[in-house]
Amino acid sequence: MSLKIYNTLTGKKEDFAPIKPGEVKIYTCGVTVYDYNHVGHGRSLIVFDMIRRYLRYLGYNVIFVRNFTDVDDKIINRAKNECLPFSVISDKFIKEYFDDAEKFRIEPADVEPRVTTHIPDIINFIQKLVDAGYAYEADGDVYFSVRKFKEYGKLSKRSIDELLAGARIEPGEKKKDPLDFALWKSAKAGEPYWESPWGKGRPGWHTECCAMIFKHLGETIDIHGGGLDLTFPHHENEIAQAEALTGKPFARYWIHNGLVTVNGQKMSKSLGNYITLKEIYSKYEPDILRLLVLSVHYRSPLDFSWDKMEETKKAYERLKNAIEEAEVLNKLPIEENFEGDLYNAVQKAQSGFYSAMSDDFNTPEALASLFGLVREMNILRDKAIKHGGISKKALESYKEAAKTLHDIGRDIFGLFDSLQPCVKQEEIKAKEKEESINEDLIQVLIEAREKARKDKQFAIADLIRDKLAEKGIILEDTPFGTKWKKA
Repeated sequence: MSLKIYNTLTGKKEDFAPIKPGEVKIYTCGVTVYDYNHVGHGRSLIVFDMIRRYLRYLGYNVIFVRNFTDVDDKIINRAKNECLPFSVISDKFIKEYFDDAEKFRIEPADVEPRVTTHIPDIINFIQKLVDAGYAYEADGDVYFSVRKFKEYGKLSKRSIDELLAGARIEPGEKKKDPLDFALWKSAKAGEPYWESPWGKGRPGWHTECCAMIFKHLGETIDIHGGGLDLTFPHHENEIAQAEALTGKPFARYWIHNGLVTVNGQKMSKSLGNYITLKEIYSKYEPDILRLLVLSVHYRSPLDFSWDKMEETKKAYERLKNAIEEAEVLNKLPIEENFEGDLYNAVQKAQSGFYSAMSDDFNTPEALASLFGLVREMNILRDKAIKHGGISKKALESYKEAAKTLHDIGRDIFGLFDSLQPCVKQEEIKAKEKEESINEDLIQVLIEAREKARKDKQFAIADLIRDKLAEKGIILEDTPFGTKWKKA
């Protein structure tokens, strides 16, 4: 079954075919680090974490880049208000980002570039646009000439006339056309700046990602992603710059996740209706928000409420209980006259899950397949408890179902990290035997060390102690003999 992805650029689902077979290059726009992350940020992080995990499951080598905008008007304004260098603000909130990402098990990107560490790349990129006639300098500012890129508007499906109706030149701007956008901003008093061919200044927002993509992924990538609100003007402006310079497609597939709303309004800091990720995990397990996000198709809006968090918590408990209750059945007597098993249900759930995921990452349908399996697991559990026993085949099929839920939830949805699927009794016995052998070996080594010490072979005694320490075993010499413990 081929993977289909909805491409914002074409407005339809398309069969996914990466540029290089077996490899996928993805770039997503990261956060502007001037404040704490909210649920809107969290949704985008969870969605693209899921997409990356599923592509990897399909066997692709995924190269994933997500940036930090660490110099920006909002960062500078906060730094001024708090009488701090702008870098102190950005460093603080980059750390907060990583703390949140770890809590929600967002896997780190392969590269996480900062704007401030790519200034030479950005300047070089802008200079090439100037040299090619697509950009011009005006008193220290550099602007992109939108009308010179004939396909402008193709991502957001907007015409030049439509855009011109809402465009205007702000006070202080020196651009030739209201549609033109800034690539480089001349420095204002008290603001951070870098030297450039056009004087002291800093990058414009829309040009940063282009330069970082070119540096880390190349001129054409497989997937470019971000929130729906970035489609215009940010991603539209990226396309214009990159394709004006290279004449090649900038990204083959554009994926945009829907916005998070509260009572129908977009969740945003400017409206003051946002809920931080810290507030979420102070009240709920991070898995609950992950499941809520995945219960809605990534392209649809997600209207957040605490009531929905409570409903999702109950759904999560159903999944978790189905996995953990394998241990309940494990304690029942084996009754070979018990009829029924879950092997067909497992196969059906797996097939339904992967069919849904391959249809533009349809996580609600994929979850429906998993909950269908949970329903069958609960029926079998109740039947076995009422019967007072379970057959070996039925028990092993339940364990297989529990492992399927656990592994899919962990590997693709990022859930259940703290849970362990029920293992077979022979595996438990083998593990106990292995640990017992290890303890016996430790005791033999302790006795060998004692003999070496008595024979004044202290180098050998120290070597045994050090090698055990490398394995996490700490020796303590007491008047009653040598004791050991795990570090």
